[in-house]
Amino acid sequence: MRETSPSLIRRIAKGFASFISVAVAIGANIWAAAALFFNLPAPAWRVPAAILYIVAILAVLITLKSPRSLQILFLVFAVTATWWFSLKPSNDRTWQPDVAQSPWAEINGDQITIHNVRYCDYRTETDYTPQWETRTYDLSKLRGIDVSFIYWMGPWIAHSIMSFDFGDEGRIGISVETRKQAGQVYSAIKGFFRYYELIYIISDERDVIRLRTNFRPGPHGQGEEVYLYHTLATPEQARAIFLDYLKRANRLHDHPEWYNALTNNCTTNIALHVNDVGGAGFSPWDWRIILSGKADEMLYEHHILAGENLPFDQLKQRAFINPAARAAGDSPDFSKLIRQGRPGFPPN
Repeated sequence: MRETSPSLIRRIAKGFASFISVAVAIGANIWAAAALFFNLPAPAWRVPAAILYIVAILAVLITLKSPRSLQILFLVFAVTATWWFSLKPSNDRTWQPDVAQSPWAEINGDQITIHNVRYCDYRTETDYTPQWETRTYDLSKLRGIDVSFIYWMGPWIAHSIMSFDFGDEGRIGISVETRKQAGQVYSAIKGFFRYYELIYIISDERDVIRLRTNFRPGPHGQGEEVYLYHTLATPEQARAIFLDYLKRANRLHDHPEWYNALTNNCTTNIALHVNDVGGAGFSPWDWRIILSGKADEMLYEHHILAGENLPFDQLKQRAFINPAARAAGDSPDFSKLIRQGRPGFPPN
């Protein structure tokens, strides 16, 4: 006698649910093995521990039948995840020289004093002399915000830097980055684990932007590709966003956080700061916040970028600053020169 249609549907649904459970269990334990590989406190044990973990998981899958094997897999994953979430970030490590100090600010009405403003005197990307300065700014002079998008691994992923224009007091750039220890290099994969702390670099533009245009090789050997836009933020909006940045920098100075390439990175933090002070019309869940190479197009669509009288492709083409930055070099007028003649920027 043939199975009834409802019975067949139940069997298919049960089989599909079982397949999904196994796939989730395997994926979760692959992540757990990677967590051991990247985050186990004893470096010498990372590779053996990750291999033994994978071997043990395979043994469970081969020798035991579901659902008991699934129960064991989820239990082992839960134990590993509990350990992983217990790992604490720190401000007390042997840092690379360019992130040796973390910035913090004192706010007294319109008077802002920022400690550990970075200016690196670069000879090459890796040969530089860092200087840490204390600078004072008058919030009443804050005129607006510019934003840079830096492409270092193709068109889909970009690093973002906010620049705040204080008129005759100059511009200050804030870059949300990984705080690397001595000997560490950036890895997109490691960024998904508890491998780097988070830092807000508050810096002279001749450092934080020129490093990328003039000294890093970039995807085509001509520097990382940097596009600079002026935003339509009012002085009041700029003030609120700037203070929100300083609030976060002060918190990180006292209470470190882990960087995460998906949830706690440069673009997600910019989106949080903008939305914290009233929002800009875009959703914090917009896919272009994750695939940040398209975030400038998102800002253009929401009428946040100046120069919107131009089609976006033309605006982006004219926002490319690498040749101007290389020509400007270490000029005291670097910030002025990289903006000269670009659409949307007010006269200097």
